[in-house]
Amino acid sequence: MTDPQRSVCVIIPAHNASATIAGAVRSALDQPEVAEVIVVDDASQDDTAAAAEAVSPGDPRLKVLRQKKNVGPALARNLAIDQATAPLIAILDADDYFLPGRFAPLLEQSGCDIIADNIVFVPESRPDFVTREELDAPRSPKATVIGLAAFLHGNIPDAAVRRGELGFLKPVLSRAFLDKHGLRYDPSLRLGEDFVLYLEMLVRGARFSVLPNVGYVARVRPDSLSGRHGADDLRHLFQASLQLQKKIGAKKEDRRAMQAYLRALRARYLLHAFLEIKRESGLASAARHALVPPYNAWPIARGVLRDKLAAAFGARGAQPVLPSRYLLPLE
Repeated sequence: MTDPQRSVCVIIPAHNASATIAGAVRSALDQPEVAEVIVVDDASQDDTAAAAEAVSPGDPRLKVLRQKKNVGPALARNLAIDQATAPLIAILDADDYFLPGRFAPLLEQSGCDIIADNIVFVPESRPDFVTREELDAPRSPKATVIGLAAFLHGNIPDAAVRRGELGFLKPVLSRAFLDKHGLRYDPSLRLGEDFVLYLEMLVRGARFSVLPNVGYVARVRPDSLSGRHGADDLRHLFQASLQLQKKIGAKKEDRRAMQAYLRALRARYLLHAFLEIKRESGLASAARHALVPPYNAWPIARGVLRDKLAAAFGARGAQPVLPSRYLLPLE
């Protein structure tokens, strides 16, 4: 029998996910440590809610909340957290799934407020589910503790590396820590809401551990690794990050890491805004935007040059999806 103090509530925000929600729900219910699965159907226009309920009719662990108005993933998660009773919270996207036995090694870690494992990405076109036997990831439960500075540096994109930011992790979170500090997902964000919550927790002293083994499977489309977010999404994330900068303590390494992260995020925002204005209003309007104030021009020019070089070497646009890849480098 699962220790009720180590039981997990799996939260699944879903919007028009009728094709994949059943697999996500089943993978959660199959975990012995899962006491609750809460699906938030975020005003879907398909049969997402019915598909979720059909996985295990009458199962008291499964609850489906139907939203009449689309509120976005952050607020949908908050609604589920407020309904949850289990002491641990795990987030699962509606088109992803857990590998069997995912939570056992995570819950062996004591004294942690955030516990994550590696993620394997597979093409959405793959008809079957990944098995542990085909993965080349380590299965060792040896964990690495990530501090505030390391987490920030781990969220600065590297053009030479496929996306591997630590903010993409899907950890188990301590409900007690969230409640003690009054923390929830920022409902104004539709990009980076995970990163902001993890950073909020670290600022308040959370202990963040990451295991090398893989327990989470994410489905991707051929173009899903390129940024599909807009400048406005980045602006909201930048504003939220600026507010968090005020909460960073006196440690020099933490403050320097935050400054480096903000510089990189600001450059991404400026480039996206420039490209959106160019697309909608022409190059002249975009150029005027880039020069107000003048010091905005350099990060924009650098970003444009980087993109052109990537295009010249065939690195831009839709990339072939590999049979599988991992969020974090394998040991």
